[in-house]
Amino acid sequence: MSYYFQTPGGSARETDIDGPRTLGSNQVGMREHNERVLLQALRLHGPLPKAELARLTHLSTQTVSVIVDRLLEEDMVMRLESLRGKVGQPSRPIALRPDAAFFVGVRLGRRSLDVLLLDFVGAQRWHASTPYAAPDVEAVFALIARQLEDIHAFLGEEGARRLAGIGLAAPLTLEGWQELLGTAPGSADAWAHVDMRARLQAMTPLPVEFAKDTAAACVAELVAGRGRALENYLYIFIDVLVGGGLVIDGQPHGGRHGNAGAVGSMPLGLAGRRAGAGQLLEEASLVTLEKMCAQAGLAPVALTDPCMLQAPREALTRAWIARAADAIAFAIGGAACVLDLEGVIIDGVVARPLLDALLREVDAALRYYDWRGVQPPRVLAGETGPDAKVWGAAYLALHSGFAPAHDLFLKAARS
Repeated sequence: MSYYFQTPGGSARETDIDGPRTLGSNQVGMREHNERVLLQALRLHGPLPKAELARLTHLSTQTVSVIVDRLLEEDMVMRLESLRGKVGQPSRPIALRPDAAFFVGVRLGRRSLDVLLLDFVGAQRWHASTPYAAPDVEAVFALIARQLEDIHAFLGEEGARRLAGIGLAAPLTLEGWQELLGTAPGSADAWAHVDMRARLQAMTPLPVEFAKDTAAACVAELVAGRGRALENYLYIFIDVLVGGGLVIDGQPHGGRHGNAGAVGSMPLGLAGRRAGAGQLLEEASLVTLEKMCAQAGLAPVALTDPCMLQAPREALTRAWIARAADAIAFAIGGAACVLDLEGVIIDGVVARPLLDALLREVDAALRYYDWRGVQPPRVLAGETGPDAKVWGAAYLALHSGFAPAHDLFLKAARS
């Protein structure tokens, strides 16, 4: 089981629901597995004739025909108009039926809650974002309950019966770094005793999958962004606290505790016996830029606003970019020596001009390092953007119920 389907309180359990059948658990039989392979090919490549489906999936034409007929009966796929103008008999492409199933993504963050609804082809149907000063346990889960009710109302009774799962993305330690975040001492301690997946699972009959939030963002980039073209890369997401993920051989890699790619915790120097080394998140997190602006007496604005690169904030933003770029370059240098990375993808909740400026500074900082004996990785901008974490959460539910083994669906993305 891939790490990003693990939960803080144990592995996910199957749940009987009144809705579209999921294609089994992670341990699927051959028939269910072949169905998942075919569905994933349609999701990645769009409508395809049966012959092309057989070629892409390496299934026999007869097997594909049997599977398609079964999925047509279950209203999971549909036939489109015949393709004409080619040699031979006209062929009718097979396509996913968008309303065959729906998936919810919940991103529980330090400053806001995002809830997203995706349909069976992976298109957004509904999205709500609610900011807060700090996440209170009871208030946040009450808000999630209301958002789920809003989704039910949006879909109606018929559509709600097609809800197939929920993905939850959140920091593993919401109670951490309170001093850096400027929260009152002990105000977030209650989260240390909350099994977030279990708490959400108790609110719904739908199966719930859990991921660390930056790992979920990494999954979103891997499924729908620049990560589809890379085999081995480090993913860095600039947020209130910077974090990341790791992809090895085309698959998310979490390590023993699910913390592989936790770049925010990387030290920035040698630690002495009496003085510790600072962490990357102290330099490259947006909370540091917020504090710089506050100390200069500037009113807070959304960090997604391009005005962060305009007077009177531009000088402070440029200063933060220089600090963050130096720290990120240091982390990349160490990671590249250990992992022999093909690339590093950097994304975040910031405006695109600010992200582009940061990447230019990271490239410049990397040129100061001695790369003898190793190959410097390419530094690339992510394509998923500020909503990567909640999109990744929704993908957890979609792929848990309807995708084949993850190595197969990721290879299909590159075919």
